[in-house]
This record gives sequence, C-alpha cells and structure tokens, in this order.
Amino acid sequence: MKSIAKLFIVLAFAGLASACNHSHQHEHKGMHPALYATLYQQQAAEYRALCYQAFNLAEIQLEAVLRQSTSKPLAIITDIDETVLDNSPYQAAAILGGFGYPVRWADWMQSADAWAIPGALEFLNKVSAAGITIFYVSNRKEEFRAPTLRNLEKLGFPNASDQYLLLRQEGEGNEKETRRKKIDESFEVVMLLGDNLDDFSEVFEVNDAGERMLQADLNKNAFGRRFIVLPNASYGSWVNVLPGYDRNLSTEALSDSLLRGLMPF
Repeated sequence: MKSIAKLFIVLAFAGLASACNHSHQHEHKGMHPALYATLYQQQAAEYRALCYQAFNLAEIQLEAVLRQSTSKPLAIITDIDETVLDNSPYQAAAILGGFGYPVRWADWMQSADAWAIPGALEFLNKVSAAGITIFYVSNRKEEFRAPTLRNLEKLGFPNASDQYLLLRQEGEGNEKETRRKKIDESFEVVMLLGDNLDDFSEVFEVNDAGERMLQADLNKNAFGRRFIVLPNASYGSWVNVLPGYDRNLSTEALSDSLLRGLMPF
C-alpha cells in the first residue's frame, strides 16, 4: 500500500481525462481522487475479466510446465495484496472516512476480511492439486502474519501456513529478490504472480519510469508465461517514479508537479 495517500492525486487526473471522452461531461469538484480506481476494482466487469484472463493464461502455462522434467520440485511464487487478496474495502473506507494509508491499515489487516481476487482461489487450488508448492511472498509486515494466514485459510487458499509465507521483516526494504532466491535454492520456480513488476524480478526495481518501461519491453516474452500480472490501478512502485512525483510536496503542489507526466496530443 506504499504511496497510496499521494497516489490519490494521480488517479484524479485519470478520472477527469476519462470523463472528457464522453459526450455528457460532468463536474468532478470534490470527487475523491481514488474514487474511479476503487469503483473499477469493485464494480467493473472489465476488472474481473482481466483477473480471469490472467489466471486462464497461468493455467495454460501450468499445463505446459507439468509436461517438463526438472531436477528440483516445482514451485510458484505469488504476491498477496491485489494478486490473491482484494484490499479495495480498505480503499473504500478511506474514501468515505477521509483518511489515507497507513491510517486504520492495522485494523483492516486484523479483520482478515479481504476478498479473494477473481480466479485466484480456483487457480491456486489447481496448482496445489498438481503437486506444485505455492509460496506467498508479500511485503506485508511480520506483525500481520497471523491475520494474513487467517484470511487465506478462511477463504480456502492452499499452503496457508508459516513455512510458505515470506513477509517483510523488521528493518528490511521492499525488495523481494532475497526471499525469491531463498526459494530458488530448493525449488524450481516456474511461475510468479503479482500486480507490481517488482514482484517478478529485481530488474524492475529502478527509480526511473523510462527504465521500468524499457525493462518491461526487454522482458515482454515473459509476461503471460513466466510472469502473470494482475491489474492494480490504485497503488504500486510505478507511483514513486512518475515524472514530477515527490512525496515531500503538499497535495496541491504535487497535483501541479504531476502534470509534467501527461502526454497530450
């Protein structure tokens, strides 16, 4: 959920731009900037379709993987937030309550009430039934281990136990490469699932939007195959590298600064 408070400003521009493409334009004064992204995740059939599409592709790749022989047991690595668990109720509460992350995030975590992302449960149960080990690698803090496991178990996700859950430890940054390499020591990782490119490889962990775009292009053949990407328009590492983004700016100043990232005709 990093940078979500500042990101709300970014989403306002996306919503306004979308509205201008319609013949009936509406006033958006006072609209919460995260409104469109949250409603998209909760109410848009297109969002659900994208999730199902991602897991359908993953299943096709899974069938291909099972026909291969490997020297180590097979495993897949999946992120949690906005990959298998849907945190949009927290975003909705933040909009209605006028607060932003991390306010009440601990309350949301302790509730263990996140929904399953469409298609996630079915796919991971098929993975488990095929004898492939599932690891959950998340940047949730260690203090939320118990409610995270409770949420996964309540929804019926496989491998919802301590040995398969690798969370961010005290003093660690947001990088996941160290945890991925630990899994690589004993398993053949055949697939990674996530909503943030940092969930897949350290090559995406760069502080430049252009370089992230370049790395996406260089790794294009991995998407839909080894890398399965889920949609998330609410937050992510992409926020930190937006042209004009500065977490130290006031909300008003940040709004003006982010305009430099727009590419009009």
